[in-house]
Amino acid sequence: MITATQLVSFAMTLATADFAFLRTLVADHSGQRLAPRHVGMLEQRLAPIAGTAGLKDVSSLVRQLRRGDDSALSSQVVEAVAVNETSFFRDASVFESLAKGVLPQIVANNRNRKQLRIWCAACSSGQEPYSIAMLLADHFGHLHDWDIRITASDLCEKMIQRAQLGTFSSLEIARGLPTAQLLRHFDRRGAAWQAKPELRERIEFHRINLARPWPYLGQFDIVLARNVLLYFDQPTKQNILKRLRGAMRPDGYLVIGAAETLIGLCVPYQRKEIDDLVYYRPAAI
Repeated sequence: MITATQLVSFAMTLATADFAFLRTLVADHSGQRLAPRHVGMLEQRLAPIAGTAGLKDVSSLVRQLRRGDDSALSSQVVEAVAVNETSFFRDASVFESLAKGVLPQIVANNRNRKQLRIWCAACSSGQEPYSIAMLLADHFGHLHDWDIRITASDLCEKMIQRAQLGTFSSLEIARGLPTAQLLRHFDRRGAAWQAKPELRERIEFHRINLARPWPYLGQFDIVLARNVLLYFDQPTKQNILKRLRGAMRPDGYLVIGAAETLIGLCVPYQRKEIDDLVYYRPAAI
């Protein structure tokens, strides 16, 4: 019978020094903090990179990285470790509150300039921005003469490339996308589904590392930074949130994940609620 101690020793096959090096590499490049429980995940995700690079195992990959002369390899490692969990209309109550409470307020406030800007700041393979685009098409079709733009960003270049295509497997479609919206907004492409051109054209994608300074993207009415802050330490969270404040309109809305909080952080926001949605408004600096 295998004991708990033996299971731990099997999982911890990556040398402690190698794990420490990778943890520092990932933190320096993306701000994400790895814990010892992530050792198994690291080996699983980095083994294919080692094989592609002609290296026999992850330890050999670490030795190559320690040389510090292969920035492309370092980027591959950092992107491979990034968390890419997402689904269509994830946390449905958030989208209901956006449709019934937040967006009608913004539309009323912006009726003279007829402009709407939304940023999905950690979009992964794109389900969130496409969900927003569908919500706007289904509930705010009367804004046909408005200048509406959804900006979506992610750390991982491969995720951005996937999201730009707007093509999703049947399994991804099954996670949260109602049949009526699927048939209305997607075209069948073999065994997969692709967002219609009018949906794809509403979204612009950028590769952005939230832990580092990003280029000017404009001023946003809504910033969605959901389920991403929990992967950063407190100083990094605080820094990101202050810079997100600079990307928001004075009357903008910040939406974070249900399991995330700004408690304990010195950041310029005021906590508000509308329906079942907790959101944050910029406070005076």
